[in-house]
Amino acid sequence: MKEFKVDKLSVVIAESNSEMGRIAAKAIAADLIRLGKEKSEIRVMFAAAPSQNSMFEALGNEAGIPWEKIVAFHMDEYVGISIDRPQSFRLFLKKAVFDRKPFKAVNLIEGDSRDREAPVCDYERRLLERPMDMIVLGIGENGHIAFNDPDVADFNDNHMVKIVELDDVCRQQQVNDGCFSAFDDVPKRAVTVTIPAFRQAGVLHCVVPNSRKANAVKEALCGPVTERCPASILRTHENAHLYLDAESASLL
Repeated sequence: MKEFKVDKLSVVIAESNSEMGRIAAKAIAADLIRLGKEKSEIRVMFAAAPSQNSMFEALGNEAGIPWEKIVAFHMDEYVGISIDRPQSFRLFLKKAVFDRKPFKAVNLIEGDSRDREAPVCDYERRLLERPMDMIVLGIGENGHIAFNDPDVADFNDNHMVKIVELDDVCRQQQVNDGCFSAFDDVPKRAVTVTIPAFRQAGVLHCVVPNSRKANAVKEALCGPVTERCPASILRTHENAHLYLDAESASLL
């Protein structure tokens, strides 16, 4: 394991995906236990992606986490995808963690609502109540966080939630991840939490395995802090932690 910092961002490189997941899970659990001693309610946002699987598996085995205090959120959902579809991020998180632990509350984005704007406004209202205490996230192949692809990312967005057009790299990643069988099957639009939500969170834990993420990781850590690589904003956060495996760190 290697550890270093890039600007304010703490970086850990593990030898394998499973080791990365265990290291991330222990750090996330420690912060949740600390927050549980300080607060009656902990607001936590989770990413929904196969890249998070090793972390979720390890996190489920961590003792002492005050799940009953956690009010959970997630960061994105496809427009038009119902919760019973296997590609739904809501369904992914229900299976991975939401239905497995006794959360105080779980807030879901209704991407398939007939009224497209109402769920966006409702979710934004919930986010504006108070910043997240923690966000557990990943990085996309194009450097996105949530569905803030380079063409739509705005570090100073006026909205906390918005509907965006997904770029081709992002849509192809969903095929690469095995979520869709073909590019044309991937929705073109999604609801996403915007970057200001990440900037305001108390702590960020970012879990990024896989060689397909190596170029995005390199750009995020070695390039300029710019919307052209949205994940580069992590370097400016006061309490952000990035967990890599040997493959995702291979270009550093």
